[in-house]
Amino acid sequence: MSDRTLLVLTAHPGDFVWRCSGAIALAVSRGERVVIGCLSYGERGESASLWRKGFDLDQVKAQRRAEAEQAAAVLGAEIRFYDAGDYPLQETPELRQQLIALYRELQPSVVLTHAAQDPYNDDHAVAHAIALRARVFAQAAGVQAPGEVIGAPPVFCFEPHQPEQCGFLPNVLLDITPVWDRKLEAMRILAAQAHLVTYYTELGHRRGTQAARNSGPNLGLPTEVFAEAYQRIYPQVTQELT
Repeated sequence: MSDRTLLVLTAHPGDFVWRCSGAIALAVSRGERVVIGCLSYGERGESASLWRKGFDLDQVKAQRRAEAEQAAAVLGAEIRFYDAGDYPLQETPELRQQLIALYRELQPSVVLTHAAQDPYNDDHAVAHAIALRARVFAQAAGVQAPGEVIGAPPVFCFEPHQPEQCGFLPNVLLDITPVWDRKLEAMRILAAQAHLVTYYTELGHRRGTQAARNSGPNLGLPTEVFAEAYQRIYPQVTQELT
């Protein structure tokens, strides 16, 4: 088992499945611990099909939670729910303290979260801000919270649904070909947003084509590649340019 931990902070249940479940499955395949912090159930803004069926609020939350738990299990990840509400998702002192405590408990090696902008879903931008703010506060010895202060884990933003409108500039393409079947299985669990499976399958293939084109002959990627795109927030610290 690896001593590394991947922390994923998402606004809604579907976000980690559509956008970074390949990264999650890869980390698990390497023996890493993966913990998903789901800030809301996406009950108001991302569950239209359930409302049309006549579900009430508690039933919608229960359905979305069950889907998220099943998808996380398929990927081999742990998941924690904060039930902070969506549309709008708001940062509260309680939520902020919970996430500071989560950072200090896990001491994550890497953090994945939303991009900084999303004019189609403000919850995503709010989740991004909360994730980064909690990370900074978790580093500060003067901030009171359980656990030891953390270091400076790199943060990667996963790809938003419409990247061109969100100022998303991917500078990392992650080859997820070895775990693509696992991602597809997780996506198919999300019945409340089943219409997105085709979209994200096509996106995975397109990003894979870009990854193969940018990898050069030495990486040895297979003919058919699936990939996820990420944008790194903080500079990479290295002693060798690779």
